Amino acid sequence: MMDRQIDDNLAEYLGDSPRVIRIERGQAGQVVAHLSGADEPATDVKLVRYFPWSMPEGYVSIRTADGKELAMLTDLDVLDDASREVVESELRDKAFNPKIIRILEYSHEFGITSIKAETDRGEVIFQFRGRHAIRLLSPTRAIFRDVDSNTYELPDFNALDATSQRYLQRYF
Repeated sequence: MMDRQIDDNLAEYLGDSPRVIRIERGQAGQVVAHLSGADEPATDVKLVRYFPWSMPEGYVSIRTADGKELAMLTDLDVLDDASREVVESELRDKAFNPKIIRILEYSHEFGITSIKAETDRGEVIFQFRGRHAIRLLSPTRAIFRDVDSNTYELPDFNALDATSQRYLQRYF
């Protein structure tokens, strides 16, 4: 329901927004966007997710270096494979957002929780203070924000091993 409402609101907002034809890397490694109705490709564009946690596969803004929006990708599935690879690579490299696979160590003392976790980007140690540092995205998915404002995603609580679930049960 929410996706449909967002789609309807964005259709009105986007109006005659240019359509993305292709996205590639230029010779210097910058992102280049070929847009409908444009004589020349837009070079050195920036990609920004509107809904990085709830809809990471859609609603990517294509912007100039100074932040002016040129076009919007409502769904990455509309891209050819090469363009999608460039977009996904750029977005992945832009944000450090490791996904928690397993909790290796857990302690809670004086209101601060310390976690050592295995993630898809290696082992990390982070600390957070209280439940307000955890954003539940669904009954089994969460984002942890540490004391330095870094984020760590727990994609599926139920996919964790029993020990990891026991450590984090209090937050779900």
